[in-house]
Amino acid sequence: MSLTIPANLSKPMLKPKLGSPLNPSKLSSSSRATVVCSAAQTPEKDSSKSPLQAFSAALALSSILLSAPLPAVADISGLTPCKESKQFAKREKQQIKKLESSLKLYAPDSAPALAIKATVEKTKRRFDNYGKQGLLCGADGLPHLIVSGDQRHWGEFITPGILFLYIAGWIGWVGRSYLIAIRGEKKPAMKEIIIDVPLATSLIFRGFSWPVSAYREFVNGELVVKDV
Repeated sequence: MSLTIPANLSKPMLKPKLGSPLNPSKLSSSSRATVVCSAAQTPEKDSSKSPLQAFSAALALSSILLSAPLPAVADISGLTPCKESKQFAKREKQQIKKLESSLKLYAPDSAPALAIKATVEKTKRRFDNYGKQGLLCGADGLPHLIVSGDQRHWGEFITPGILFLYIAGWIGWVGRSYLIAIRGEKKPAMKEIIIDVPLATSLIFRGFSWPVSAYREFVNGELVVKDV
């Protein structure tokens, strides 16, 4: 809001004589006090945008927090984070020492020596990944998988289990579709012995959507053969 007051108000105003009526027309227009009030109207879009912007910021922050790896915490009795476990570090040193001792039996540039060096690097990388993934180790120094359904340990059992079920179902569905496709042939048993590669390849790619296909056949009553 802005307030505008003319500067001529600072001048003394004419006093009317006693007994004479005050004629408003004789007063100059400059002596009139004019007050102009103007308020800048806030666009309605700002009020509508503020909740949307707050929701977008909260959604972005939550996605960042959920995608960030959670630190390993010894939340299970008797288990400690592998990167803090002394027995876990001891096992790593023992395995590496064993490989390095066998490395002395071969020439430095020989094939067995190169293979042992590669195994040493893989061993170091494996133990390092166990520590970074937040796995928990017991008193024996071995990583333990948590299958209680805790969200912090989904990557240890839940996610690999779901992937295993999907891949196993995909293989089974493709095999089932292949047997259904060749049962109308004259010699379907030969198609089982000598695989029809073009047919099998097309079914392999279509098998990626096997959960949808299985649900559709279940609804239509085509998933299971009815007893005669």
